[in-house]
Amino acid sequence: MNPVWTTPHRSTPVDAVVALPGSKSITARALILAAIADGPSRLVRPLRARDTDLMAAGLRALGVRIEDDGDDQVVTPSSLRGPAQVDAGLAGTVLRFLPPVAALAHGAVTVDGDPRLRDRPNAGLLAALRALGVSVDDGGRGRAPFTVHGSGRVRGGAVDVDASESSQIVSGLLLAAARFDEGIDLSLAGGVPSMPHVEMTVTTLREHGVDVTPTDRGWRVAPGPVAARDVVVEPDLSNAAPFLAAALATGGRVTVRDWPAVTTQPGAQLDRLLARMGAEVERTPVGLQVTGTGTIRPLVADLGEVGELTPVLAALCALADGASRLTGIGHLRGHETDRLQALDEVLTAVGARVEQLPDGLVIEPGPRRPALLDSYADHRMVHAAAVLGLAIEGVQAGDPGAVTKTLPDFVDRWNGLLGDPVGVPH
Repeated sequence: MNPVWTTPHRSTPVDAVVALPGSKSITARALILAAIADGPSRLVRPLRARDTDLMAAGLRALGVRIEDDGDDQVVTPSSLRGPAQVDAGLAGTVLRFLPPVAALAHGAVTVDGDPRLRDRPNAGLLAALRALGVSVDDGGRGRAPFTVHGSGRVRGGAVDVDASESSQIVSGLLLAAARFDEGIDLSLAGGVPSMPHVEMTVTTLREHGVDVTPTDRGWRVAPGPVAARDVVVEPDLSNAAPFLAAALATGGRVTVRDWPAVTTQPGAQLDRLLARMGAEVERTPVGLQVTGTGTIRPLVADLGEVGELTPVLAALCALADGASRLTGIGHLRGHETDRLQALDEVLTAVGARVEQLPDGLVIEPGPRRPALLDSYADHRMVHAAAVLGLAIEGVQAGDPGAVTKTLPDFVDRWNGLLGDPVGVPH
């Protein structure tokens, strides 16, 4: 039986400084590139959580040596080989970053994971791999489970890619493309959500010496070596969202340590978005400081570039002093859960009125009430419940263990933020 977490309620302003572990997005990209690099690499303080552990395990299954060295990881490339079974869990990064690498292996590599993973769209990636000369068996589903039959090489070349359901499809192809015989000339067949994540991928490739050129419809990656390099992993700015939101929910102050001055992480847009919701935002020598003013303003915004921030921002919208409209997030229906439906159910349970749009949500606050909220096995939904619980006494979150995906000790960190070890799951 899954535990239930009675989320802490706070009637006084919080005042805290928070340190966060490494970025999942940066860690995942660093692991992939280190696995196909021209020598050993060191990842300094990478994220250790379920998603990144599954990525490391998948690469080890292909023959890559990944060794722990204190808080760091040392990655030594090797000849990629199958047969191998890869457990992607519920990780979109594993589902979409690892198959192009598996195509470079000798042998069959099967990718599967949690039941919900089989609902996550992946047809765009599998179709692109086939167009690049890779044999893929998915039974016509366009989803997991599927098997990549690697021949030790990928022809590469020009390919049209439908990445309308996830930017990770583009990133997965670009990350491995330098090792393809002809590189890749990737053209988008339509739009792509979360474009900052693609820009992160392009920046990371260039840092590894890969020649990436933007084109009219996409990107061209030249064939060549991937330079080994040591990577210092930044704090995960997306995981900062609930902690900074606590400042608005309580009218308090929260500082996240070591906020990078320059970053490719989409979570860096939190300063702008929270300021629009009424926060005072300041960069200090310690990090990013957010101070609530006692009023939460409604938010009208296109969150297409920062979809992972939506659950926490939507929770704040349910606490605001007017109706909010969040758009550009239709792709969230294919994430760990259908996040739009999940947010509709959760926010309605605590008293808000919610309207689902084809690409978003309209959220109007209502009389607040306690509720037991399902996490839908989604770490971001646990974060949203925690924020709601600060302002609404009696909020409970089912299956808080979903946070192991990216921040395993979230509950402990949340209780530490409040300075009181309460609300332990039971």
